[in-house]
Amino acid sequence: MKLLRWGPRGAEKPGMLDAEGAVRDLSGVIDDLTPATVTLESLERLRAVDPASLPVVTPERIGAILSRVETFHAIGLNYGLHADETGSPHPKEPIVFAKAASCLAGPDDTLVIPKDSVKTDWEVELGVVIGKVTEHVSEAEALSCVAGYCVANDVSEREWQQERGGTWCKGKGAPGFGPLGPWLVTADEVPDPQALGIWLKLNGETVQNSSTSDMIFSVAEIVSYLSRFVRLVPGDVIVTGTPSGVGLGMKPQRFLKPGDTLELGVEGLGVQHQSAVAWPG
Repeated sequence: MKLLRWGPRGAEKPGMLDAEGAVRDLSGVIDDLTPATVTLESLERLRAVDPASLPVVTPERIGAILSRVETFHAIGLNYGLHADETGSPHPKEPIVFAKAASCLAGPDDTLVIPKDSVKTDWEVELGVVIGKVTEHVSEAEALSCVAGYCVANDVSEREWQQERGGTWCKGKGAPGFGPLGPWLVTADEVPDPQALGIWLKLNGETVQNSSTSDMIFSVAEIVSYLSRFVRLVPGDVIVTGTPSGVGLGMKPQRFLKPGDTLELGVEGLGVQHQSAVAWPG
């Protein structure tokens, strides 16, 4: 299944994509896509719904795939070539940080460059949504805990992340820094999350073009690893690292400015579009 949320910000309704790519209104079946409705059990019930029985809608806006994220986990330096372009050694264990849950945004929402930002950067990533309570899961069983996958943009302010001391978190969680979607694609439609093309275009120019096969730590390894330290719950999101081609790694470095456009996608999971604008204050 491909599930989505559509409608104005703050008033989104749940939807399902049918085989022809039309959006069907799911609001007569569930109120919204929430942590409670993306459990593995809830998704199994939704599979029994015939899309043809649902009204067709033509959304003007697609929202984030979830009404809220329980915890927005993230993994750093998880593609070999990305680590190389930043001059960093390949990590021996996953680098774990968190994004503020309030950074959640729709896949095509305008990207506001934060006030006082000088190094706002792009990072296309494979997003993972957890579908069951998960603790101390083995790598062999880890993917069975996944509800589905999505496109993510781990937008980052590099000066705040790297030059202001402390942890990375302050450069990762500004409003709009977590676009997720357009769809939540259930795990049964992604048999191998390590075999997906992943790409991003800046102003029409391809700057990131890779495969999830370049991940240093696989999705199964990441889920298993995180579950040793925290209890993962339905509605948790994990963004799993970005391939090479970010602005930080360019020579000379290049960061977003008002008027820039981003187009990004992961094979089979849809495409996002964002336009950067200046802080309005």
